Amino acid sequence: MQSTLILKDLLNITSHQEELPWQPFREGVEIYRLYGDGSSAAAALLRYQPLAKVPRHDHLGFEHIFVLSGSQTDENGEHLAGTLVINPPQSNHSVTSDAGCIVLVIWEKPISIWS
Repeated sequence: MQSTLILKDLLNITSHQEELPWQPFREGVEIYRLYGDGSSAAAALLRYQPLAKVPRHDHLGFEHIFVLSGSQTDENGEHLAGTLVINPPQSNHSVTSDAGCIVLVIWEKPISIWS
């Protein structure tokens, strides 16, 4: 049984981001998994370095993105800190972050990366 995870002061994540065990995710993007392994429902923090990109991908279920710091951009525009983006099933997008950012992402189902 997994123990309760509590992340304090999440809105001020930049001041204590180095306390988390980040892992490589994509080139220029690191992940701290909160639960799940990407094969089913999952949640994570993603940390984008400046100019990092995530390639176009399909959403098989809902994807919720809450921008905690910095900003990220997709086909719907630039999303600044404090923005919640909900991508519905059967949608797709690619993501970039010019200045870098940290986001909380919750996936209802796995995503499918375009090749």
